[in-house]
Amino acid sequence: MIQKTEYVPTDREQKFLASVEDARYEREIINGLAPFFNEKAPQDMLSFYNQDEVVSLRVLKGGERDVEQRMPVKITRHYYELARNSPSIQRIVKASPDETNDLQGSEDPGHQMDYSPVEGLLHKYEMGLMYVVSTCSAHCRFCYREELIARKEIVRKDGTVKKKGMAKIPEITAYIRAHNETVEKNGGVHPESGREKLREILLSGGDPMVLNNSKIAAWLAALAESGVESIRIGTKEMAFYPQRFDDTFLAMLDNFHETYPQVGLHMMLHFEHPDEILAKDENGNYIEDEKGFKQWVPATGKAMSGLVSRGWLTVENQAPIIKGINDDPDALRILQREFKRQGGENHYFYCGRDIVAYKAFNIPIEKAWGILNESQKGLSGIESHARLSITHYKGKTEVAAVTNEPIPGLAGSENGVVIFKILRNAGSAPDRGKVCIVGRNPDAVWFDGYEDRVLFDEAGLFDYARVSAPGEAPKSASR
Repeated sequence: MIQKTEYVPTDREQKFLASVEDARYEREIINGLAPFFNEKAPQDMLSFYNQDEVVSLRVLKGGERDVEQRMPVKITRHYYELARNSPSIQRIVKASPDETNDLQGSEDPGHQMDYSPVEGLLHKYEMGLMYVVSTCSAHCRFCYREELIARKEIVRKDGTVKKKGMAKIPEITAYIRAHNETVEKNGGVHPESGREKLREILLSGGDPMVLNNSKIAAWLAALAESGVESIRIGTKEMAFYPQRFDDTFLAMLDNFHETYPQVGLHMMLHFEHPDEILAKDENGNYIEDEKGFKQWVPATGKAMSGLVSRGWLTVENQAPIIKGINDDPDALRILQREFKRQGGENHYFYCGRDIVAYKAFNIPIEKAWGILNESQKGLSGIESHARLSITHYKGKTEVAAVTNEPIPGLAGSENGVVIFKILRNAGSAPDRGKVCIVGRNPDAVWFDGYEDRVLFDEAGLFDYARVSAPGEAPKSASR
């Protein structure tokens, strides 16, 4: 148990934090559906929901199918300007009654809270993910953290029911130090969990970039002082409000790197569709220069250039493949090509997670693999680094291949197979590289769609039991 203590910054931290400048930002956020119901939104934005949509959403208010109870509605002015000419990205932030037709799904996707030894921290793999804020500048309807954004009470592993709490610097840094000291004394691995040093942290939420520079800097410095070797900032703010990546933020990053040069820093961006980054003309076509190069939205291009110009900072994109948004090989091909051309790296594409109402957003696993595979046929080797991942309870799993032909001598493979491969275990890492082969099911949107057609499972995806304590690795159970 980590006791609550007061956190006292070191002299080095204090000097760095004293250099940080905060700025004011005018995101012009519209919160909720009420401004559209009551015609209080800016006049030019009222048409974002037509009259039929307003009526259909209004009648759901207060009932079990209230879309705002499932996931709050929010949009920035910048994102509205992009979305009004893009049906694909309208679906990212625009509420629809379809969301609550089927509310099946997990209130704690991936049993995340099984791995929360300290409130606000998930300790999975060799890294920690922290909830540092519970909101974003705008809200994706398919958000993997809808239970956090909506501030829902969830049932914990120990049976308690409460909302997810936010990470606090004293408790988090105390846990990191205690874990790593134990690992060092035990020869490099934790004696109970088998984990190695907790060396990497992901600032997440919500979106850390809605915090001011001082708060982000406080986290960066505290984590660096606690011995963390690599820090990621997960954000969709460059899509929602790229002006946030201004000179004051970049100066803070520069000062952090100068103060802690050995700590790796990584920006993990979230662009689902090329319409979020590329400028379009009044006819909805991408604007190209005289040589045929597609032009970025000016504010987004400036923000991206500010990050990639810093060679010590990596910039990567990852996104789920979602129904009606980017389930299109051409869109994904353009997104990957243009992001790489601008200096970023394509990290992962994801199959949708088993959130509440996931059937309104997820596409079949095999279809997602086919879309990504088709999109990468037109890309070079350096453009097509992204893999398709799906988050099993046991850990991050790649959808490695989908075949059309049977495997001779393997019953159940007559219509082809899907091959899953463990990339990272949620606990320690004994099963990396192990595979699971299942007979195809073109309708499967989650692992339960393959339960009756498991052909080979050295990875243990279908032979799984939850952990009983946050520090443990997943157990195997008899099928």
